[in-house]
Amino acid sequence: MPLFDPPRAMPEPTSMKANSIDYHRIITIEPGKRGGRPCIRGLRITVGDVLGWIAAGMSWAEIKDDFPDLTDGDIQACLAYAADRERHSVIVTGPYAAAV
Repeated sequence: MPLFDPPRAMPEPTSMKANSIDYHRIITIEPGKRGGRPCIRGLRITVGDVLGWIAAGMSWAEIKDDFPDLTDGDIQACLAYAADRERHSVIVTGPYAAAV
């Protein structure tokens, strides 16, 4: 009898697919704007900015109060973009490898 079960790939919940937002229409990347970082609808607000504010504890309402151009859909698109990037990341380990 094994001491632990081997890790298994977890299927993506169907509810996640049904509720996911198509961030491709909201998140834009322009080489001359904010160093080519992904921005929201061509504004100078990056996905990283929004994720940083959420990580710092700001509520969506606080973010929208500070940046009235942003909508709930914009913030949701940032989260969907980050989740998609995470799902498609490749981690390389070793003494000289950097995480990608």
